[in-house]
Amino acid sequence: MLTILIIVVVIVLFVITVVVKSILVIPQAQSAVIERLGRFRSVAEPGLNFLVPFLDRVRARIDRREQVVSFPPQPVITQDNLTVSIDTVVYFQVTNPRDAVYEISDYIVGVEQLTTTTLRNVVGGMSLEETLTSRDSINGQLRGVLDEATGRWGIRVARVELKAIDPPLSIQDSMEKQMRADREKRAMILTAEGTREAAIKTAEGQKQSQILAAEGAKQAAILASEGERQSRILRAQGERAARYLQAQGQAKAIEKVFDAIKAGKPTPEVLAYQYLQTLPQMAQGDANKVWMLPNDFGKALEGFARTLGAPGDDGVFRYEPPAYEPPQRRDDDEDEIASWFDTSTDPKVAEAVRAAEAVARQEVPGPLAASSASVTRPAIGRAPEPPAAVVPPGYAPPSFEPEPREQSPGLGPQRPPQRPAESTELSDDPPRYQ
Repeated sequence: MLTILIIVVVIVLFVITVVVKSILVIPQAQSAVIERLGRFRSVAEPGLNFLVPFLDRVRARIDRREQVVSFPPQPVITQDNLTVSIDTVVYFQVTNPRDAVYEISDYIVGVEQLTTTTLRNVVGGMSLEETLTSRDSINGQLRGVLDEATGRWGIRVARVELKAIDPPLSIQDSMEKQMRADREKRAMILTAEGTREAAIKTAEGQKQSQILAAEGAKQAAILASEGERQSRILRAQGERAARYLQAQGQAKAIEKVFDAIKAGKPTPEVLAYQYLQTLPQMAQGDANKVWMLPNDFGKALEGFARTLGAPGDDGVFRYEPPAYEPPQRRDDDEDEIASWFDTSTDPKVAEAVRAAEAVARQEVPGPLAASSASVTRPAIGRAPEPPAAVVPPGYAPPSFEPEPREQSPGLGPQRPPQRPAESTELSDDPPRYQ
């Protein structure tokens, strides 16, 4: 009984072993090379595969995915005899598992060695500067050589990258100094260009400001001189009219006094009385110290009255003036002096004032206002044309001539004062003296 049990167990174990040996499961993206009795039979694809137990075996499992291999730095001598250390990264994929197993013992080592030799061959014909700036060219050459050489190994090289190119420390120091000097040179050039542009802009702004200031001073001086000239002319016209009115008033006063004396028929007593009242006024001067009156002063007045007068009904001699004729007044000059008293506004002066106000209120264009609009950059080295003087259209310096002055508010043009019509008849009533 025990023997039968042992035999059954052995048979079960044998069956299990046969089943396990005859079933092969391959994961996705992998392949297996199957040999039968030491000879290649087939390539097992992903999934369930059946083998002949004890005859078939798996020689190698191959990863069908794209693989990335980074090789250690390799010293390479450039054309200018400088040793640089280059790190490479190779992207490849096994396309034929049978060739990858039977054509080369270790395809990764083969790719590494082939990459190193090809890299030395390619970089050896370049200088250090070309090596540092021609990575794409080196990558393309390496990929072409490797893809052609590894094709019979069942490998496809996707791409080759140079991860790092490390020149010697002395060369790195020299390169850093060169780059630093180059950058400092460019920085100095840019700084000089900026300073030059700033100086040009500042000079242009000062030039424009000085031109505008000069134009403003010129206009102000012209308007001030014109205003001073006009004010002097108007002041002279006013003084002329005032003197004429003063002289006219004095003439009128003298005429009135003379007419009153003629019409009053003064007696010698009145003349003597007026003379005696005038003597104290004549003696009020500081230089008058002593006055001598003749003792025959009364007789002199009496003789004057007898000579020029005639005795009246009461026996008193009175002065008889000749027949009084009013003087002929001349009014023919009123038309000539009528403009002296005209105060209407001069249209030329008003136009000049409006033009000056328009120039003063006009906004001066400048480079700082130009941020909202497009600013035309002046050509470097060429000064812009100076702006023309800002003058309102139709403006011309007024030629001031003696014109009527501005009238007072609410008053019309004034005419010279007319003399009132006076009666030429003399009153018969005797004058009254107080």
